[in-house]
Amino acid sequence: MEKFKKLTSISQLLLRLTYSKGIGIVGKWKILMHLIETNTSQLSVSELSQIAQLHRTRIDFMTSFSALTSEIMEEKLKMEQFITYFDPMYPEQLRQISSPPLVLFYRGDITLLDAKKIIGIVGARQATSYAYKVIKTFIPELIKEEIVTISGLAKGVDWCAHDQTLRHTGKTIGVVACGLDYCYPKESISLFNEMCRHHLVLSEHPIGTKPKRHHFPMRNRVIAGIADGVCVVEAKQRSGALITAQLALEYGRDVFAVPGDILSGQSQGCHELILDGAICTTNAQKIINETQFYR
Repeated sequence: MEKFKKLTSISQLLLRLTYSKGIGIVGKWKILMHLIETNTSQLSVSELSQIAQLHRTRIDFMTSFSALTSEIMEEKLKMEQFITYFDPMYPEQLRQISSPPLVLFYRGDITLLDAKKIIGIVGARQATSYAYKVIKTFIPELIKEEIVTISGLAKGVDWCAHDQTLRHTGKTIGVVACGLDYCYPKESISLFNEMCRHHLVLSEHPIGTKPKRHHFPMRNRVIAGIADGVCVVEAKQRSGALITAQLALEYGRDVFAVPGDILSGQSQGCHELILDGAICTTNAQKIINETQFYR
């Protein structure tokens, strides 16, 4: 099947940009905004680099983009399932954030993005037994309300949220910071494979992309953008979960924080979120009540 050639010219361009080296999401969005404003998709690679305001990486981008012929793109897309920013299945809430992904690659049930309510559950990688008990208490109640969970497939809280959702026959979405041919961390391979088959795993990175440090904040913005609300179960003062929570606040989502031990420091991030206006959450019903009018 010729996936690439059947796409509109602008979707073809978005995919070529996604596979190109030397350009980040901000540069890609400068190009897309120019295309929308001028109603054109016929630009030379030199013009694209100028619009994206590339300097240090200009040659890398131009060389990479020029090498992505239709034939090569067809070959790359053979193993990919994807939706672009202009696809009807692209999450409307994600469209509203700053510089959302131009392309979402996926494995599993893409219709989960259209669930009536999606709640992010995030927290510490080095989670305590307390965090696991909280998740095991919350998840069954959320599933009774047909709430889909979303998290980052990391160790600790993320893993437990996905795992408990599966155990209670709910539905869950994972967002990863690499291509869908990688499982990071490797210890989550069984969970990852199960979610790819029967749930949903998303990435804005094509196959072959290894996880890099700057990919994780990008992953966090996707979780916050898709979710109707985000619950932080356990987080230290400096935590990736707090990045997700802050982004969710910026996007106008409800943020729930579970209080914990005031002496250990393991929940200090949650306590600071509560002081900053997050909803203090001691049971799943609080999440259900606060988000009942969404979508």
